[in-house]
Amino acid sequence: MKKLLSIIGFGVMLTALAANQNKIPANQKLRMAEAAVAQFYVDTVNEDRLVETAIRSMLEELDPHSAYSNPEETKELNEPLAGNFSGIGISFNMNQDTLYVISTVAGGPSERVGLLAGDRIIKVNDSIIAGVKMRNTDIMKRLRGPKGSKVNVSVLRRSAGKADTVEFTITRADIPINSVDAAYMVDNKTGYIRLSRFSAETRNEIETALKDLKKKGMKQLILDLVDNGGGYMQPAVEILGEFLEPGRLAVYTEGRNSPRYDHMTQPHGIKPLFNDGRLVVMVNQYTASSSEITTGAIQDWDRGVVVGRRTYGKGLVQRPFPFPDGSMMRLTVAHYYTPTGRDIQKPYNKGDQRAYAMDIVDRFNHGELMHADSIKYIDSLKVETLRLNRPIYGGGGISPDRFVPLDTADFTKYYRDVTAKGVINQYAISYVDANRKELKRRFKTDDDFVKGFDVDSSMLHDLYARAAKEGVALNEEQARQSEPLFKMILKGLIGRDIYDQPTYFKVYNEYDPIFREAYRLINSPEYDAILRKP
Repeated sequence: MKKLLSIIGFGVMLTALAANQNKIPANQKLRMAEAAVAQFYVDTVNEDRLVETAIRSMLEELDPHSAYSNPEETKELNEPLAGNFSGIGISFNMNQDTLYVISTVAGGPSERVGLLAGDRIIKVNDSIIAGVKMRNTDIMKRLRGPKGSKVNVSVLRRSAGKADTVEFTITRADIPINSVDAAYMVDNKTGYIRLSRFSAETRNEIETALKDLKKKGMKQLILDLVDNGGGYMQPAVEILGEFLEPGRLAVYTEGRNSPRYDHMTQPHGIKPLFNDGRLVVMVNQYTASSSEITTGAIQDWDRGVVVGRRTYGKGLVQRPFPFPDGSMMRLTVAHYYTPTGRDIQKPYNKGDQRAYAMDIVDRFNHGELMHADSIKYIDSLKVETLRLNRPIYGGGGISPDRFVPLDTADFTKYYRDVTAKGVINQYAISYVDANRKELKRRFKTDDDFVKGFDVDSSMLHDLYARAAKEGVALNEEQARQSEPLFKMILKGLIGRDIYDQPTYFKVYNEYDPIFREAYRLINSPEYDAILRKP
């Protein structure tokens, strides 16, 4: 009887609304549809999944960056941008289904109890994690937890040719997620900063890096934003405050229901840390969002030279709308514009997510990543820089002042297959495991390592043999072609595992065409020739 009354009631409501069908609000129609499915559909319905699917589908009809994330996805999205998480404080790799500790966070929970680089964690609390093909995400869930909580780990440690099992109880604590991957002096006057994301702590990290480099004699800076996909917008404005004069327009945002808002530069201290001296910004096709805000303002104000390839072209501002269950909707509410008024957002068709996602592939196929003259500029989108009146363009990313083509000469199918099997990483871990003490004895610092260590032919032979065991047959011609790439990656990984993350970039940058051009240009009269009135 109750079911019958519900059906009658719902039918009466539909009949009443049908009589005034032009007046039904869209949101009411959506609620009615969900209620009808939940109450009358023939089979059992998962209402949560149904609603999530409806939200995702609705947002997919808008722009490419409005999106919904469930509670777990939201946590994973926010964690890197928050600047920290609660865990045990290690960097690790999985080597042959075993967790291998690369390094411990200085002063972190694992270092305090005596965990060492090279240790293998085989058990977390009551769960065996070695030899069971557990996913990295599942392992991290076991190692992470609330601040102050304890976790028991069993470690296999090899020393003096013997393997012992050591038990540790680690108290979890807040662990920083750094956005500055590397900061070092390239020579006695040139500093280098590699920034991987724009997070809540980026301003403090950049400030620390700039002060440290200036103490070491920095007079000019290479800022590496290659592959930096962005993050929060405010840190971009904040670090621009250290590169530009106070009171300069860094970026402005504007949308249909969002009035124009100007974000002005302001240094953290009394004056900017580096608002003079040569500045080169490295970018590529994956440099996006907040990275483009930073790059665009530096270019617009003629503060520095941009080197690399046209950036991604994400010029939309998302506002988070959190739900009580921990899920979140990120809705585009505005465009952002560089100080000259350039809209950096690349063109898109609403609802066509696939075409948007294929843009980088299309650039490759059309030759843009290899040839500067393949970039199509639209005269109607041309503007002039604010100090020197140099011509620059909007309408889809930031175009560099100096183009550097994508170099694929060393890339082969054999290299791709060896990398895909994880063989290079496995070999680096094994090599460091067997030679750590000797390498530390020979090379007291990572600079000594970068200058003095070479990957020799016997190491490559062992690498190729390991690849063959993993099912990748040796292709001698392709191996010779990819030899410089194999040597660079292997040396970088070994250096990283012995010293720290910056060591990898010290090795990689000697190989990287964008860095090499940035370094050449910052020490060349061409720098001033680019930054002058036309």
